[in-house]
Amino acid sequence: MHAEVGDKVVIHGRTVGTADRGGTVIEARGADGPYVVRFDDGHETLVFPGPDLTVVRTRA
Repeated sequence: MHAEVGDKVVIHGRTVGTADRGGTVIEARGADGPYVVRFDDGHETLVFPGPDLTVVRTRA
């Protein structure tokens, strides 16, 4: 999975009733992650991409 700085990510909830989390990639530490993501609530964390993560490209 490839993402660049500025791309949006969505981490889908893993259990029924758990909300999806959205954020923006602010740093890419490798070609395929991990990524530093700033979530919509302002929290920043290191994210290792997995099957529950979707990348929404912001550039063509």
